[in-house]
Amino acid sequence: MTEYSTGLPPEFLDSSSSSFTRLVERVAPHTLPWNRDTGGPVHDVPHGTTVLALTFDDGVLMAGDRRATMGNLIAQRDLVKVGPADSHTAVAFAGTVGLAKELVRLYQLELEHYEKLERRALTLNGKAQRLAAMIRDQLAQAMQGLAVVPLLAGYDTARGLGRIFSFDVTGGPYEAVGFHADGSGSPYARAALKKLYRPGLSAADATTVAVQALYDAADDDSATGGPDVHRHIYPTVALVTEDGYRQLPQDEVRASAQAVVAARQEAPEGPAAPLL
Repeated sequence: MTEYSTGLPPEFLDSSSSSFTRLVERVAPHTLPWNRDTGGPVHDVPHGTTVLALTFDDGVLMAGDRRATMGNLIAQRDLVKVGPADSHTAVAFAGTVGLAKELVRLYQLELEHYEKLERRALTLNGKAQRLAAMIRDQLAQAMQGLAVVPLLAGYDTARGLGRIFSFDVTGGPYEAVGFHADGSGSPYARAALKKLYRPGLSAADATTVAVQALYDAADDDSATGGPDVHRHIYPTVALVTEDGYRQLPQDEVRASAQAVVAARQEAPEGPAAPLL
């Protein structure tokens, strides 16, 4: 049997790499998002913020607000920034919306392609390294103002716990302990997480902590959207446990968000942490 007997080009029969991205680089490099020439700095495109993750007793929670901005304008009020990377991993993004969505879809294919070829899933560390390599490929566009900053969280089946990985625009992966937030509202979200997070949270309490943190981010960052009770737009919240990825139904998120909004009517600055 010759390598052409299947009717496929030889690149498709090369088993030396299990990377879908490297295959596309050989077959159709022009389709990759980082190989498109923008012609210079680009500013008037939608950007998304804010996303966060925190561990809880059964795994890890990831959440994001729903707003996208374009300069001083609100470009979209109901953007979904959190989704599954595979059955036990969640990925969220802050930054340039169009490129971020492409990067997430490509990353999903990258993990699926590896699993089909190798007949096993990548380890969580391996998933973080694959995403880091894809971010490094995007560096030229990031330097033109089209940065994408993903956040990765998953359930490590080998260690039996939830883990969180953040990245910078050069692709550097960093494991966060307990919690992390990215995007323009992240300093305020991270401050709230630092105040409210504790090990061993239940899923319900972790959801409340995430909503409180996003509320604080929206309170101080105009690019972050808070719970919009009039339009029925609430944060996206997903859980990753031993059983896999699960996005919380909007009814559950709405109940948590409405409870937070009601409590903020009495205490606008949010719950206070003990001094000692």
